[in-house]
Amino acid sequence: MKKPDRYVYPAVFTYEECQEIAVVFPDLDVATSGENDEDALFSARELLGCVMSGLEEDGEDIPAPTPLAKVACEGNERVMLIDVYMPSIRMAHINRSVNRTVTLPAWLNAAAQEKNINFSQVLQDGLKQRLGV
Repeated sequence: MKKPDRYVYPAVFTYEECQEIAVVFPDLDVATSGENDEDALFSARELLGCVMSGLEEDGEDIPAPTPLAKVACEGNERVMLIDVYMPSIRMAHINRSVNRTVTLPAWLNAAAQEKNINFSQVLQDGLKQRLGV
C-alpha cells in the first residue's frame, strides 16, 4: 500500500503567561512546545514528521485525524491543523548513517592509519563501485 505524501492533524496550542506555548496532538498523544508561535509551529511540524515516520517504519496503524471542528479547547487554547510532507522526511531517514563493524588484518589497519585514511569513506566508495551506484 502506498504511503501518503502528506499527513494533516489538529494540534492544540496552549498559551500561559510567561511560559512556552504548549502544543499537543490529541490523536497521537504526543506534545512539544515553542518559545513563540513560529517556534511552536516549527516544533509541531517536526514532531508530527517524527511520529508519523516512526509509525510507518514500525508498521503500526495510523490513527485518523479528528475533524478540526470536533477538537475541544479552552479559552487560552487554539486549535490548528499541522501538516507534514513525508517524502523529504523519508529521504532523510534513508540517508542516515549506520555503524558497521569490519575486520581486517592488523598490518593493513596500521598502514591505513599511518596514511590517515578515512575508513568510512573508503568503505562507502568501495561499496558504491561494487554496487554500481
